[in-house]
Amino acid sequence: MKITGIYIYPIKSMGGIRLETATVEREGLQHDRRWMLLDANDQFITQRQVPELALIQGSLSNAGILLSHKNGQHGQVELPFDEEPDSPPFPVKVWSDEVAARAVGGPVNEWLSDALKTRCGLVKIETNAMRYSLKGKGGKYVSFADTHPLLLAGSASLYELNSRMETPLPMTRFRPNLVFDGGKPFEEDTWKAFSIGQVQFKNMGLCDRCKVTLIDPETGKTTGAEPLRTMDTFRKMDGKVFFGVWGTLLREDEKATIRVGDLISGN
Repeated sequence: MKITGIYIYPIKSMGGIRLETATVEREGLQHDRRWMLLDANDQFITQRQVPELALIQGSLSNAGILLSHKNGQHGQVELPFDEEPDSPPFPVKVWSDEVAARAVGGPVNEWLSDALKTRCGLVKIETNAMRYSLKGKGGKYVSFADTHPLLLAGSASLYELNSRMETPLPMTRFRPNLVFDGGKPFEEDTWKAFSIGQVQFKNMGLCDRCKVTLIDPETGKTTGAEPLRTMDTFRKMDGKVFFGVWGTLLREDEKATIRVGDLISGN
């Protein structure tokens, strides 16, 4: 089995950036979900509230992330990697978790509000902020991801799901960080741990799926009841449906590089 896809989503819920090589940090892949949008009431924004977030695309430059809109309008704006906002830190919520962040002002903020046609505020997670993944059941560092630092999914699992649907869907619907080829459908569900090259990870459990999977990342529109309707017929447990697994570094003090083509094994 080998890694065939690596993706980051620098702003929570934006479109993914496909990479050939990535650095794995204790909070997840480098630059993954280190930024997040807030509404006027300081509540975090995702595609659940603003589906058009799927159309915000990015590419990496030497200094930051070049953001653009998939419709080609609005031009581009650069979100710097290392420029720390000079605003004071304040607590923001991700579901029931609270973590320190700083407001990012200036042209990036204005560009996002214009591109999304909604007034919003961009924040960056505070450096070394401690947010416990799944209320302490795992590491004490996670970015603005919903639950854990990494999401892994197998292509065989997608093929099995697509074999049960009229219209097959791409893996991008499920917004993984890591995709691998080989193995059996949903084999990743059974692993307690996995290794990519020499890097070891803990399997933190199955990822339950929500209505974001109903949004077509090419159009930013909801396309109907799939894939949730089909998953409900064979992937339902305790009232939820699952696809992919959460992961985190086995050793939080480790920092490693992974690449497309690296071998992956689970146990």
